[in-house]
Amino acid sequence: MSRVTFVSRMTVKAGHEAEFVRLCSELATVVHAKEAKDQTLYYEFYKLREPRRYAVIESFASEAAEHAHMNSPWLAQFGPGIVACLDGEYVREYLDPFAV
Repeated sequence: MSRVTFVSRMTVKAGHEAEFVRLCSELATVVHAKEAKDQTLYYEFYKLREPRRYAVIESFASEAAEHAHMNSPWLAQFGPGIVACLDGEYVREYLDPFAV
């Protein structure tokens, strides 16, 4: 299977930014510690320049690696709190490398 990469953009509820950043930072720490580096290729949260806007860029070696991440106990632990901080739905955009 080929690599799976995407960016998810989201808006956080006013007053929930600190909690959102805390939860995302803790999740990223666990992901970097527990997920295999050859399977989870990139995982990082960003603050966008618009107020209360954030993004995460994720890249996995395969669809199976993405599914393993999405079904991980740490995502189950942190995901609900992160989602509770969101103002509306997040938007996921898949990124495909150029075919060379």
